[in-house]
Amino acid sequence: MDWKYLLFSFEGRINRKPFWLTLLALTVITMIVEYALFALFGVSMVPQIDPNAAPDAVQAAIAANTSKMLPIVGILSLLLLWPNLALYTKRWHDRNKSGWWTLILIVPFIGALWILIECGFLRGTPGPNRFGQDPLA
Repeated sequence: MDWKYLLFSFEGRINRKPFWLTLLALTVITMIVEYALFALFGVSMVPQIDPNAAPDAVQAAIAANTSKMLPIVGILSLLLLWPNLALYTKRWHDRNKSGWWTLILIVPFIGALWILIECGFLRGTPGPNRFGQDPLA
């Protein structure tokens, strides 16, 4: 299976193994890129705060650091949106459901739990379904 199909196509089905391995690869790549960009722009994951500083000064230091991190994280999130949607759509297809089920993430907590169980742990439908051949066949 090629990366172009896996990350950019919304057609077909994938089973759990490529789903988890691709999510792991995307997570590791994201962390490496984030740390590199944070270092490049001089942003610390844990800002240096004087333990004897006033609470207002501590809050200001954390806010300043966070405001530097948000654009970096936001841009990376937008860049990874399409590959993640493509990956989840193919996994939903393996469960014989529409990729629109990804919208269940809108429901707090329950949506993430639902996706974890459906896409991460349950086997796809055996044999061909309306989205294509069984990836395990």
